[in-house]
Amino acid sequence: MANKGQFITLEGVDGAGKSTHIKFIKNYFIQNNIKFLMTREPGGTPLGEKLRELLLHDDMHPEAETLLMFAARSEHIHKIIKPNLNNNICVVSDRFTDATYAYQCGGKFVSTDKVTLLKDWTHKDLSPDLTLLFDLPTEISIERLNKSGNLDKFERQEKKIHDSIRATYLDIARKQKKRFRVLDSSQSIEIIQQKISLILDKFFL
Repeated sequence: MANKGQFITLEGVDGAGKSTHIKFIKNYFIQNNIKFLMTREPGGTPLGEKLRELLLHDDMHPEAETLLMFAARSEHIHKIIKPNLNNNICVVSDRFTDATYAYQCGGKFVSTDKVTLLKDWTHKDLSPDLTLLFDLPTEISIERLNKSGNLDKFERQEKKIHDSIRATYLDIARKQKKRFRVLDSSQSIEIIQQKISLILDKFFL
């Protein structure tokens, strides 16, 4: 199986189970001899991880939050994502710019035009080749989050904000059907992972 240095992103509402499926995706790449790097946003670099702590736990104006997200993303792109893609290594990122549209635009009403301006400045020449969107009804996601405990500031947001985030994700997916694959995270782990395997088989084969 040939490795083309593809850029894959994982998106979804909080509580949708991305962390569980990341382990499965790692094993998929290992079993199929695909060179890969697993990373995350915000984070992925020493600077990005420092900014992650601020972003997940400190209260700040939504526009300041958005600017910090893109500061971390710029470092991530230049230090991690592009160098690995250029070396024909598949990069899998737990969240990318779609998350900013969902959480900052959808959840906190930051101007979409401003985020698009930052996106074009930061990575006009870089877009994911495939995005897996883990979707889940808000009531179920909140129930799962409440059971997990130790929530960050995004996970603690009220239901209407979670609703808006989910709706924004689904709207992006509808507009970019070629790139997105939407997975129903209310299904069993086994069924979801079977679907992930089929998606990745079709993508790489």
